[in-house]
Formats: sequence, C-alpha cells, structure tokens
Amino acid sequence: MSRKGLLRYEVIHKETDLHIQTAINLKEHISDYIIQARTQIESYIAKNPNFLTSFVPLAFDPFAPKIVQEMLVASEKANVGPMAAVAGAIAEFVGKKCRDLTDGEIFIENGGDIYAFIKENANFVIYAGKSPISNKIAIEISKNYSETGVCTSSGTVGHSKSFGKADAVTIISGSATLSDAFATFVGNMIKSDNDIEKGLEIIKNAPEIIGGVIIIGSKMGAYGEIKILPV
Repeated sequence: MSRKGLLRYEVIHKETDLHIQTAINLKEHISDYIIQARTQIESYIAKNPNFLTSFVPLAFDPFAPKIVQEMLVASEKANVGPMAAVAGAIAEFVGKKCRDLTDGEIFIENGGDIYAFIKENANFVIYAGKSPISNKIAIEISKNYSETGVCTSSGTVGHSKSFGKADAVTIISGSATLSDAFATFVGNMIKSDNDIEKGLEIIKNAPEIIGGVIIIGSKMGAYGEIKILPV
C-alpha cells in the first residue's frame, strides 16, 4: 500500500515493527501507543498464560483490558486462539489512537496486517510468496468502508503459526483484529487448491467480513464487496 501525499515511516518496539503512513509525523506518539498495547497484553498473559498458548477460543473476560477483550471476541467468532489476532489488534489499537491526532488518512501495517482509515478508494497489493500471482493483483476497497482491517495469513511466508499451505489468505472487515483472526482460521484450512471453495464459504457466511482473497500456487479465489485489479 502506497499513498501519495502521506508521510511514510517505521516504528519498532521489541517484536512489533510497524510501517506507517499518515499525513503528519506521529512517530513519538506511536511509540507510546505500541508500548501501551504491548504492556496491556503482556500483563494479561502474565496472569493468564493460556491466553498466549491456546489454539482455541477462551472465555470472555469483562475485567480484561479493552485490547484483550477485542482479541477474545474476535477469536471466538473465528474459532482460533486469541493470539491469532495480536498483530491486527496492535495495528488497530495504534490506528484508532492516531485518529485522535489527525483527521487525515491512516495506514498502520504490522507484519502483513493493516489498519486503514481511508477517505478515497484504496488499493492493497497482495504479496503471496513464490506464487506466480504474488504482487500481480491488488484489492480495491471502497471509501464507503472508511475504517478497515486488511489482514493476510500465509502458510509459506513469515514466522507466524499456520496449519495450512496457502500462500496468502487476505480478509477484509471493519476491524483489523477480526480480519487477523479470520485470516488465520481460513489459512489453517487451506491445504490444497481444492480447499479454496471451502474457504470462500467461510468468508461468505461471516456477516462481519467485507470480502477476502485466497491464493495457493497458481490458483486464486475471491469473494465479497471488493474489486480485484491487475498490478
């Protein structure tokens, strides 16, 4: 994702490496926001170790920090462990905080998971590792979905845990936390290109999801209120 007129910069804290585009430089504020998000999650894990290790949803905790509650809700909807949504949750936490400081567009990317606040249609190119489709297509998202989560899970790219073999599963919804959780869930079920249709059914039947794209090898499937464009 590259937007003319926006500043591009990076903010890193421990394992969190954010690529950011905003109208004004918010680097110092974003450093604080990352620390806030990570501290809340890490403190919760210290008291609830299962939050870190579980591959299945955990019971909702009304006393947990808001970011943790959002991860618990998203993981329940997507039927994955809560940490499956951590990258999207941090991107969303930071992005929403940035909205208090600027009324311009915001893009926060965290390891392939993006929180976006847009005012015009936006195109997102999909990186899918060694697939011949990688970097060849973009998803166009309408400005009608001003606050959007665009999150990608892969069984062949990156260090995140996936039980599937998809080169890329990209999910779009109104929440980066939710998109991250569903990208993980759908990605886990894609073992071959025969599973693309099954993955699209999950996308189709989840009311919160705007759309999604599944890529494995030279095959691709897409569904939803999105437009696929050649790059």
